[in-house]
Amino acid sequence: MRKRHEMAERAATTPKAQALEALTLITGLYLAASPWIAGFNNLSTLAVNNLIVGIAYALLMGGGLGRAYERSHSNAWAACVLGLWTIISPWVVSGDVSTTRTIVNNVIVGVIALLLALMAAAAARPVDRPSHGRSPMGR
Repeated sequence: MRKRHEMAERAATTPKAQALEALTLITGLYLAASPWIAGFNNLSTLAVNNLIVGIAYALLMGGGLGRAYERSHSNAWAACVLGLWTIISPWVVSGDVSTTRTIVNNVIVGVIALLLALMAAAAARPVDRPSHGRSPMGR
């Protein structure tokens, strides 16, 4: 168990992992602030949606790789769902919120959030592999 923890700690302290963590945190914070930055804060339902989803994304991904490496794999998959939701939310959220500005903003931020979460899921995949090139089914 100690070996596994040391491997996880080394993987989480690489420059790539730290850059990925920083980019996901920035993406979440931008998503939360995007109604005011992009100028659609008068569309209150989508503004509240982006604020909540952005904060949730930042919390899920902002500290996942550094503190709880084993759980960051499932956090990354949850963040993928949030990225997908960000893409489709201008059409799903109630009210007339599907303007060009909201669609462009949410689709671009959603795609970035989804790609970063997929990269985090790949980076945080379980490190246990069968030894000697044999599959677990062949034992």
